[in-house]
Order: sequence, then structure tokens, then C-alpha cells
Amino acid sequence: MILARLNHITFSYPTQLILDDLDWEIHSNRVTGLLGVNGCGKSTLLKLLTGQLVADSGSLVIHNGTKIAYLEQEPFLQEQATVWHTALQANADILSIDSHLRQIEESLAQPENYYNEKKLSRLLNQQEQFLREFEDAGGLNYESRVRSTLCDFGFEEAHLPLPVEKLSGGQKKLLALARLTLSDPDLLLLDEPDNHLDMEGKDRLQRFINRFQGAVVIVTHDRYLLDLVVDEIIELEMGKLAFYPGSYSEYAYEKEHRRANALKAFENQQREISRLEQAAKRLLTWGVQYNNEKLVYRGQAILKRIEHMEKLEAPPEPPKKMDLTLNGWRGSNLVLRIENLNHAFQAEDDRAALNLFDSAELELLHGERVGLVGPNGSGKSMLLKFVLGESPYDQGRITVGPSVSTAYYSQQHETLDLEKTLVANIQDAHSMSDQRAVAFLTKFRYSYKQMRDPARYLSGGERSRLQLAMMMLSGANFLLMDEPTNHLDIASTEVLEENLADFVGSLLIVSHDRYFLDRICTRIVAIENRQLVSYPGNFSSYQGMQKKQVQ
Repeated sequence: MILARLNHITFSYPTQLILDDLDWEIHSNRVTGLLGVNGCGKSTLLKLLTGQLVADSGSLVIHNGTKIAYLEQEPFLQEQATVWHTALQANADILSIDSHLRQIEESLAQPENYYNEKKLSRLLNQQEQFLREFEDAGGLNYESRVRSTLCDFGFEEAHLPLPVEKLSGGQKKLLALARLTLSDPDLLLLDEPDNHLDMEGKDRLQRFINRFQGAVVIVTHDRYLLDLVVDEIIELEMGKLAFYPGSYSEYAYEKEHRRANALKAFENQQREISRLEQAAKRLLTWGVQYNNEKLVYRGQAILKRIEHMEKLEAPPEPPKKMDLTLNGWRGSNLVLRIENLNHAFQAEDDRAALNLFDSAELELLHGERVGLVGPNGSGKSMLLKFVLGESPYDQGRITVGPSVSTAYYSQQHETLDLEKTLVANIQDAHSMSDQRAVAFLTKFRYSYKQMRDPARYLSGGERSRLQLAMMMLSGANFLLMDEPTNHLDIASTEVLEENLADFVGSLLIVSHDRYFLDRICTRIVAIENRQLVSYPGNFSSYQGMQKKQVQ
């Protein structure tokens, strides 16, 4: 069944056309991955479906009775409300019916109504009707459903009375997802639902989508998740949609295949047009030269044939990618050694100290690509700060090799000076003239105006590219990276992967991007029971070993 249909939709902002005569049908029981580079209009398209934005032209048809639920990139939750209250308020229909029933109960308790036969009869009839609606809406077991749904998303009984402000970013995202589930939608629109989620959270998100009995449109850069949950990929490019059946991996292959075929067909037609034009030119020349009307007629006929030919357009060039080159150099064989590391984290709210590391050990040698994984709050980012010498630890020893130069990519973009311009940030990383800095930044897809503005005006993805540009200038041979793909679009992530694969040096990367870890890492180090436990191979190998241990 078609839940929503967009017909000839056009939408633009004052200086940019976003959607151009776009058509799309959204079907029930189908999971669709919506892809496109940062800023192409994916979130705009979702907001048009929810009615938050109105198209310049075209029509949007929503099937009668279809309930749409939308998860924004940063969902709004009342910070002071408890987890339980936040989830309980999810289903507006049940809450409304329950409110009517309470009002009727209060009216029935009033003597003037109780002893008025006509009023009493009317109230009882209304109560009976609302009770039927309440039961049909699932109100009788609603609280138990709220509790089980929260449990499905990883919330325990101890979490329920906590205010939302005490939750981590990942827990807030999962709570927002639980609320959407409880609203009983037919169509789910998920905008970057995996942001802030650790591996366990992403597994819960995956299971939720796979179980959901309805349509889902998901915007995400997580290629691993897309491979596991989607039935089709739709790519938004230059205001148009292209449709690809199957998973992300199938889409990636099919897109290249289509482009190669389109380019080949275009080139073949151009060669045929050129051949016909030359033939027509010869016939016309000979016709004039020998005063032969038949030759002139044949030449003109060929030109008309070319004129009426259905011309193929050259496939658009792929969007310009950032020109990243991470070189590195050999350095010493020992890159990093961590011995007997002990550290406890003292929370600000006077709770007992949280023991993060207990006699943890790790050794990293030249050329290794190590992925550091673990739940949110397990100490991954803190460990990178220990290695960099930016944070003190309680006990132990951390040694960096004698000819090792480090560079750091911060999840929160802390390596950037947000008050300085992009040019000034680049010049801080490497001494160069304004002209050279501008030329360098052009390789990373920045406009001239952006280069002269403070970095605080950049989006998350743009800040990420600037950090990578500065890392490129560092010339380091040991890269410590904290969630480097978090804000990057897929095209930029693939450029980063290609560079890291060829990097002459060593890597220690904190990431929840499973596809990225599969392509880059030769070893996974997991924080387990306050230890650093090594697993050979990439993330899929590590995950396979974890499953065997559980069995």
C-alpha cells in the first residue's frame, strides 16, 4: 500500500534550489535508506512529509489515517521530566481518551448528575464509548507496554525515575525512539537515529527497525546499518531522486554500474552523431560542388535525423570530494606501550568513583591499525587523552615510541579554534601564506566566504573536514582519532578510508562505525571489565568471536 506520494515537488531556499520536480512513493512494510551528501536536502524532504515545511509547487498526498512519526537529528525532550513520564506521554490518543474518562468519572461523582436520570444515562453512554476506544487503542495494557518498550531500548527499572538531563546522548536518542514506538506510527522518519549510539545501542536500533510493522525512511551514514535493515536505497542528488533496490552494498555497485553504462551510451551516441555530421557535411559539399540536388537532399536528411534524435545527456560528474592525503613515515617499531594502567573517574554529583581501568595493558607496533571499542562511558576518549598527555591518570606507565609523532582528531572538534577563521586555523597547523592556505582549503570543498569566517559557523561535517585538513598538515606518523566519521557524509568517509588504508604509519581509532572498522582495522581492542582486550582482525571478526563466547 502507498502511504505517501510526492508529485512534482519543488522546494528552494532563497539562494538555492533543493528539490526539483521530485516524485516519490512511500510504501508500507518497506525500509528505505535516504542518502545524499551533506546539505543536499534530506532533512528538508523529511520535514515536507511531516508538514513542517511546505513545497513551492507540487502536491503531497498522505493516505487517509496514516500516522507519521519523525525523529529529528537532535530530538527535543523535556530535561526535567523523568524517563517514565517522558515515555508515558508518547501516545496522544490514549492520553486523550484517558483524560475524557477521568472527566466522566468526576462528573458521575457529582450528586446533581448522579440523581439526574437523563444526564446519568448520557454520561454512562459516553463512558462506554470511550472505554471501547480506550481498549481498541491498547490503553488497557499501555503502562506494561511502556515498561517493556523501555526495556527493549536498554532502560532498567533504576532508570525510570531519573530526569532526562541525567541521561547520556545515546540514552536520550533511545528514549526518543521508544516514544516514537509507543505512538503506534505507520510511517517512521528517522534522521540520523544512530548518532551518539554505542555498539549496543546500534544493535538495539537495528533490531527495532527489523521488527517494526510499518514503513521506515532512514537517513544515516552508517553503511553497516544500511546493509542490515533497508529494502531499498534512494539517493537525493541535484534535487532529484534515484532509486536502487537492495542494501547499501548493492547500491554502491549498481550506482557505478549505471554510471558506466550511461557514460558508455552517451559516448557511443556522440561518436554516432559525429560520424553522421561528417557524412552530411561531405554530401552537402559534394552536392554544391557538383550541383547535385540528390546529394544535397541526402545531406539535409541526415541533419534532420540528427535533429530529431533523442539526445542522451552525459551522466553528471560525481560530487567533488575532499582532496585528502595522509602520508606519514616509518618511525620506530614500538609506537605505544601501556603498562599497569589504573584510573578511577570521580563524578561531579558525589557518587562513588567509577573504576575505568584496572591494571590495563596494551602494546601497539608500527603499521598496526587498531580500533578501540567499548560502551559509552567506558573510557575510550579518556584513554586517547592519556596517550596524548592531556589528562593525568592515577597509576601506570604510558610510553610513546622514540621517533613517533602524534596527531589527534577530536570527536568534539576541540583541536579547532572556533573563533578564528579557517585560514587562521590552517596557518596555526602549518606556516603558510594566505594565498596558499586558501588554495589548500579549496581542496576540502570550502567556499571563499567560509574560509574568511570564524570556524564556529561551520556545520559538524565541515568542522570534521577542517580537522582532517589540519591532521594532513601535521605530517604525523601516529594518528589518534576519536569518532572521525561521526559527521562526515559517506563520500568523505570513503576518501578518509582510502587514505588511511595507504597511510604509512600507525592508527588508534575510537569508532562506532562498524563498516569503517571493517575496512580499516587489523586489530580490535575492546574495553572489557576495565581491561584492554585484543582481538585479531577487523570488526566482523571481533563480533564473530563475541558471539561464540556468548554461545
